[in-house]
Amino acid sequence: MKQSEIKELSTADLQDKLGALQKNYTDLKMAHAITPLENPLQLRSLRRTVARLATELTKRELQ
Repeated sequence: MKQSEIKELSTADLQDKLGALQKNYTDLKMAHAITPLENPLQLRSLRRTVARLATELTKRELQ
């Protein structure tokens, strides 16, 4: 998810998407611990997307 797409979302949408992606990241991380993922770079991209969403939420709270 690109930064331009994130800026267009409402705050409620950001929170919903952040919760869903954090759960997805946790599930992938657990699956990777048990058996290696076919594409472990998924973890990195998902982690960075979660960080982008969290950063945008924090930015909106401070304004």
